[in-house]
Amino acid sequence: MENLSCESGLTRPQNKSMRSRSRRRGFTLVELLVVLAILGLLVGLVGPQVMKALGGSKTKTARIQIEDLSATLDIYRLELGRYPTTNDGLQALVENTAGASNWNGPYLKKNQVPKDPWGFDYQYRSPGEHGSFDIWSLGADNREGGEGENQDILGWE
Repeated sequence: MENLSCESGLTRPQNKSMRSRSRRRGFTLVELLVVLAILGLLVGLVGPQVMKALGGSKTKTARIQIEDLSATLDIYRLELGRYPTTNDGLQALVENTAGASNWNGPYLKKNQVPKDPWGFDYQYRSPGEHGSFDIWSLGADNREGGEGENQDILGWE
């Protein structure tokens, strides 16, 4: 065996030290900075697109919830002969706020009125200005008007 190591021109101790040096070798600072710069570029390019898609999905969720609440209000009207008043609000779907004898609720599965995707209450008015009732969300900023994610989601459009 010693002949083999002599033929390669390396003695055992030298061969061992080269192997231990190659094991200790890690990434250089420049390599790490390049990787961090690439990751930063990816986050800068992809991040806004992800946030835009997330905002769009919340708007779609609000529209779907408004449609579901509208359908539930129609069932309420079929059973009681009228929609809940503005004072009764959407709470009339989970508790008999009007004291009606033919109330067959709760009309919502979880026995609570859902919040909009931003955690705020849906707005309700009956009689409505745009139909028998109006239901809408004020968007992410919980204020009338706005653009993008802050815009109102209206149940009558």
